[in-house]
Amino acid sequence: MRLLDRLFGAREKVIPERVRDVDAYERLVVRSERPVIVDVWSATCAPCKKLEPVLIEVATRYADRVRVVEIGTADCDPRLLAKLDVRATPTLIVVKDGEELGRQTGWRPVEWFEQMIEAELGG
Repeated sequence: MRLLDRLFGAREKVIPERVRDVDAYERLVVRSERPVIVDVWSATCAPCKKLEPVLIEVATRYADRVRVVEIGTADCDPRLLAKLDVRATPTLIVVKDGEELGRQTGWRPVEWFEQMIEAELGG
């Protein structure tokens, strides 16, 4: 099946990168050459679980244009959550050139990400 996938353009799934501390956030998000979608999630959050396959799809489809990272609230440095002023999960933060462009709370479908990438990040 993988040979057929490669021949007909199917891609390997891209898993969002995990960020656990302020240093990793600075390196992977603030200094990223690509725009970044940050997903802050928690293990007990039903919308967070529903969002996981959506973000894998977005990370895979836009791998050459957008970086997707995730921050799990249970295993990250609390200073990072304080720095980001996260008050609910899931929180989606869009960062470009080190600047936050916006944030949303709650589940979003793939189509929302497609429209946002085209409109806000120049597709």
